[in-house]
Amino acid sequence: MKKIVGIGIMSLFLGLSANTYAQEKVKEEVKKDAKKVGNKTAEVASKSKAKITDQKHKDKVGPAGQTIYIDNHSKYYWVDKKGHRHYVTEAALKAKVD
Repeated sequence: MKKIVGIGIMSLFLGLSANTYAQEKVKEEVKKDAKKVGNKTAEVASKSKAKITDQKHKDKVGPAGQTIYIDNHSKYYWVDKKGHRHYVTEAALKAKVD
């Protein structure tokens, strides 16, 4: 009888630890996916705002082919995948290839 009770308690502990591990794994996946969605939302919002409020440079692109915007202070910038502005000098711009 003691063996059966011991086996039952042991299986209960193993079952709880496996369940906790699965919950942590799901929690990490949800956290990672939420971060991706947040970054994409910030990128779309920043690019939309730039299209509305700032001018798009017609003849030049960024160092890696990014779309270049010109703000109210005549500064050149491009928007990354996280929605951040990266300002560049006019000398760093490349000619647009069609």
